[in-house]
Amino acid sequence: MVQERPNLCRELALLSQGYNLIAGIDEAGRGAWAGPVVAAACILPLDDPDLPAKLPLVRDSKLLSVRQRNICYAAITACAVSWGVGVGTVDEIDQLGIVPATRLAMERAVAALEQAPDLLMVDAVKLPRLTIPQVVEPKADLHYLSVASASIIAKVTRDRMMLDLERDWLGYNFGTNKGYGTEQHRSAIENYGPTTEHRLTFNPMREIVEFETGLDMLECRNSQTSK
Repeated sequence: MVQERPNLCRELALLSQGYNLIAGIDEAGRGAWAGPVVAAACILPLDDPDLPAKLPLVRDSKLLSVRQRNICYAAITACAVSWGVGVGTVDEIDQLGIVPATRLAMERAVAALEQAPDLLMVDAVKLPRLTIPQVVEPKADLHYLSVASASIIAKVTRDRMMLDLERDWLGYNFGTNKGYGTEQHRSAIENYGPTTEHRLTFNPMREIVEFETGLDMLECRNSQTSK
């Protein structure tokens, strides 16, 4: 089944209402066992009639191959009015919870924009601490080109971060599994234990750690940071 690509219909309707700088916002890594959650905000030049032709492949990052995402990332960052990235760290995820840490990453992505947006289009997560008007929709990356662009920036940025972590933590294959719960990843945790990049509050991470080490989550985190 061919997936419908996002278009500019809804963004142009908002543009006609007087919103000139519309930032699409999305995240990557929310369900992973390890690594940060990364959010991106992207403002596209919606008044450019050639914009669809400049971004022909852009859609929800999960529907693209690695090569396609990299091509789209280069095209998006070349034509965007402004774009920014924000990170929620593993410690923030464990201390605050994944949703608050995701909100924090999104807020940081908005703050990283060189131009302040006058409207936010957010995939699923409302940002109550920001006073900027917001449109919040589940699966917004399937419909809004700006949100799909943000999803690609977030995904490519996080994937590159996980490649860097693979060099720091040999044996976990973070560059391949990107911190998600594959069988190989589970085996690595069982064989070597968790790293400081693992989200110890996540199930089944918590179950694996407590079963293999006999330590609860807090004891395990303390033992990691004391090394």
